[in-house]
Amino acid sequence: MTAPEVDHTLWLRRFSEASGRRTRLVCLPHAGGSATFFFPVARALSPELDVISVQYPGRQDRRHEKCVETLQELARQIVDVLSPSPDDPPTALFGHSLGATLGFEMARLMEARGAAPVHLFASGRRAPSRPRHETVHLRDDEGMLAELRLLSGTDPRVLGDEEVLRMSLPAIRGDYRAAETYVYEPGPALSCPITVFTGDDDPKVTLDEARSWKDHTDAGFEMHTYAGGHFFLSNHQPAMLKIISDRLATAAVGSR
Repeated sequence: MTAPEVDHTLWLRRFSEASGRRTRLVCLPHAGGSATFFFPVARALSPELDVISVQYPGRQDRRHEKCVETLQELARQIVDVLSPSPDDPPTALFGHSLGATLGFEMARLMEARGAAPVHLFASGRRAPSRPRHETVHLRDDEGMLAELRLLSGTDPRVLGDEEVLRMSLPAIRGDYRAAETYVYEPGPALSCPITVFTGDDDPKVTLDEARSWKDHTDAGFEMHTYAGGHFFLSNHQPAMLKIISDRLATAAVGSR
């Protein structure tokens, strides 16, 4: 029996045309986020990079699908869709919050398949080996909304629209469940460099927790700290994208 064919367009979104063997940047949203969160990234980095944004199940046009219960399973499904091989163009991963941990698990799988990413960019997330006991996913709807307001990552227009909230909260809760029940399994360090972006006032990660990402790579490590909370990247996009562009330009030269 053959496995059912996967509809790549459900998972992978391009907001600009891609051609040739340019470096791919696979973008992974935060909990409750959607592929469109990275539209500004695609607009800023294309056409030099092939920017691909991942749409998780359970939101927007995939809202009728069940959310994946664990980050490891979500990582496996995305890597299966990407079907990485040693003959691919260089591929890098950029994840924010939940997406950073997801990128780490994807990088592990890609290495196991002989197609390691050339770089992992981890934003707004503590290192996988630095767990916290968090139970936001167990709160009632009002408790979930209080968390979203605290992090200031949700458009106020969405918070004020009851119909949109009813559609969005199941996906947000499912993502929080996957992130908060994530258990790091010790293993070899990654062979790709890790660049960490973090906010100096982020309630979800301390600078020490962010710095611990250095323990997860045998290659280069760097950390860039910006003023702001959990969604600091909204105010520092040009500086962050300049770093990403520069690092991937170097990686593309090294892969030739």
